Amino acid sequence: MRRRDVIQLLAGAMVAAPCVAAAQTPAKTYRLGTLTVGPPIAPNAGTGAMLIEGLAKRGYTLGQNLAYEPRGAAGNVSRTENLMQELKAANVDVVVTVSYPAAPAAKASGVATVIASGSGDPVKTGLVASLARPGGNVTGISDDAAALSTKRLGYLKAVSPQLRKVAMLWNKDDLGMTQRYDASAAAAQTLGITVLPLGVRQPDDFNDAFDAMNRDQPDAILMVTDALTLLNRKRVFDYAAEHRLPAIYEQDFMAHDGGLLSYGADAHESFDRAAALAAQIFGGAKPANLPFELPTRYLFVINLKTAKAMNFTVPNNVLALADEVIE
Repeated sequence: MRRRDVIQLLAGAMVAAPCVAAAQTPAKTYRLGTLTVGPPIAPNAGTGAMLIEGLAKRGYTLGQNLAYEPRGAAGNVSRTENLMQELKAANVDVVVTVSYPAAPAAKASGVATVIASGSGDPVKTGLVASLARPGGNVTGISDDAAALSTKRLGYLKAVSPQLRKVAMLWNKDDLGMTQRYDASAAAAQTLGITVLPLGVRQPDDFNDAFDAMNRDQPDAILMVTDALTLLNRKRVFDYAAEHRLPAIYEQDFMAHDGGLLSYGADAHESFDRAAALAAQIFGGAKPANLPFELPTRYLFVINLKTAKAMNFTVPNNVLALADEVIE
């Protein structure tokens, strides 16, 4: 090869080299945080897996261009704000929240926030200006508590036609859940059902709630879901079974855990939609311009195993309404 050809070849390689280096520049890694009053949301099981799968479908893959930062207060609400500051310090691009106390902590931080579940009516709690135009840094998934409460009470009445009084358990320190209790109590009134209100603030309060039901026995139980009631759900399952009380819960995994009935939004749909909103924010969208979404799929689940164990008969016409029957 002639000397001139060698020089031209080397020059061409030098020009091409920056292009090769540019092509090998790693893509941006997007950082997703999750915050809940309960335990941290693992990325490989339950709702965490649903969220990560939803993002993967939209081009954000864990370990490639997606990093995951889970935080959970394990029932200690006072830790929520500090955990959110940890996420902010970790430079998360989006935080997905579960439970009401997590949502205002995320909002106050200024980080783009997607509410996945458990925050009540975001307008009534002051998290957003409106569902259609949230404003600020918060968007997510909402639901119609009044309509859902009416449906749950309707299912209780269907399995127990003699229903006259229902005990309602909820965390009265959680504003979102208190509003959901209020909606449930109002729905009961329209159906002619008396409410035995059983607000709790800490695990020991469940003993007081059980004593209250022993003194003034209800015909059924409705439990409003938050971290406190979830962490103590087995105690409620056991009480309901021992006293042969039909009980309904807000999420399908609670029926799988041993509760008799559940009715609520399909978690797969809710967390997939939360993933879609997070993906839009990764792509440059502002939460202020992303309307809140309502779930479109709700699941009615009956645990027939629990019914048989408590010698309770679920009418065939109610079984026919179930989306899932656990044998």
